[in-house]
Amino acid sequence: VQLQASGGGLVQAGGSLRLSCAASGRTLVGYALGWFRQTPGKDREFVASITWPGGTTTYTDSVKGRFTSSRDNGKKTVYLQMNSLKPEDTAVYFCAARHTRAGSSWNSWGQGTLVTVSS
Repeated sequence: VQLQASGGGLVQAGGSLRLSCAASGRTLVGYALGWFRQTPGKDREFVASITWPGGTTTYTDSVKGRFTSSRDNGKKTVYLQMNSLKPEDTAVYFCAARHTRAGSSWNSWGQGTLVTVSS
């Protein structure tokens, strides 16, 4: 699966951004697409994921109630709607894919998109 992330930018605290991740190369049935973020000197952190085609979503605690992951089946694109952004959400955001069978790893990665939240 090839992934292309976009939508990052600069926003003030309390604002919103929507990230997009376009997938290509194969069917996404049986896959989960996820969002991760990373800041300098820190490990990459899981943010959210959504399964295909079921649409089951998972979020890390720090973004629950603020971020929403959704998908467009026809466009093979997933979105991360980020509301009530905080300066601590500043990071490079990556999308990734893995099969949903047990033991599968996130083994397809898109390039990152930078999100900067100013206070």
